Amino acid sequence: MKCLNGSNRSKCMLLFLLLSSLFIIPACGQGKAAMPGNDNEIQDVPVQIAEEPIVEEPPLAYKAPLTGLPTEEPVTRRPLAVMINNAPAARPQSGLGQADMVYEVLAEGGVTRLIAIYQSGDETTRIGPVRSIRPYMIDLGESHHGVLVHAGASNDAFAILQQQRKEDLDEITNAGAYFWRDKSRKAPHNLYTNIEKLLEGAAKRKFATEDEDVPTYPFRDEEDPGEGTPVQQVEVKFQLNNYRVTYEYDSEAKLYKRSINDAPHNDLDTGSQLTAANVVIMGADHKVLDEIGRLSVNLEMGGEAVVFQRGQMIRGQWIRKSGDIIRFVKDNVEIPFYPGITYVNVVPNEPGFDSRFTVE
Repeated sequence: MKCLNGSNRSKCMLLFLLLSSLFIIPACGQGKAAMPGNDNEIQDVPVQIAEEPIVEEPPLAYKAPLTGLPTEEPVTRRPLAVMINNAPAARPQSGLGQADMVYEVLAEGGVTRLIAIYQSGDETTRIGPVRSIRPYMIDLGESHHGVLVHAGASNDAFAILQQQRKEDLDEITNAGAYFWRDKSRKAPHNLYTNIEKLLEGAAKRKFATEDEDVPTYPFRDEEDPGEGTPVQQVEVKFQLNNYRVTYEYDSEAKLYKRSINDAPHNDLDTGSQLTAANVVIMGADHKVLDEIGRLSVNLEMGGEAVVFQRGQMIRGQWIRKSGDIIRFVKDNVEIPFYPGITYVNVVPNEPGFDSRFTVE
């Protein structure tokens, strides 16, 4: 159409306006607009999206008395002190990774036994193999207000249990229903239990299963750099060569990995290597009582101790007040633990405390 005369010029103007609107409408529909200062170039207009506020969960209000680890509720369950077999045929054991604390002590003939203290762990994890008890093991278990869990006892220990009416669960004499045998392992290295069954047995025998006054320890903040001399690894020598224990520090996990005779000490059921946040070696006087090699171990007089945490070694002492747990001090101030499991290795003082461990 030629826009020469007035009539045609009006029609041309109308057609031009209609064609222009076809370009403008799609642009609006796509969220684009002409921006000033850019020669009317079509650009994206950023859409503001409101960010959701980050809600931080409040820290857990409670801590387990023996580990210092945070918990949702107060831990008032009475501890259970379980005698764990540590003979080569009994390894690997089950449930040590759920313990709050583990003591390793000599029994007789150079064999060591583990006293595992359970308070805050899972109730259904199986624990064992369970073995017999000795007088100083009674002492260690009761210092934590624990129900004593064992299968048999030395003559001296049995006399103490009976005459002093100790609160114990013995698979042989009074609590067989709360243990079971694993037929895949040979006796006597196949006796197991768990916290759930033991609490049932304690209630059946009318023992207290709650205790709000369990002795606790001071604990460091996780960010505390600690103190001491840098040490990457420590080997503990109890007596026999096939009971050499090594703790190697893993700086990434901030834990010590436990080995026996240069092989990882693993949990039978999980396959995981046992670890500890704190490792203690303490020297005590040991006395041989008979031809079998049964021992008396003095856990009252105090002595030398070394504490390993966060790749550092602290030299100090252990002390014991009447009715209390063993505590570890430096310059008369108690050494705080880091939250987590603690292993305490009780070694003979003879021929010298420092001869019982080697550090690297």
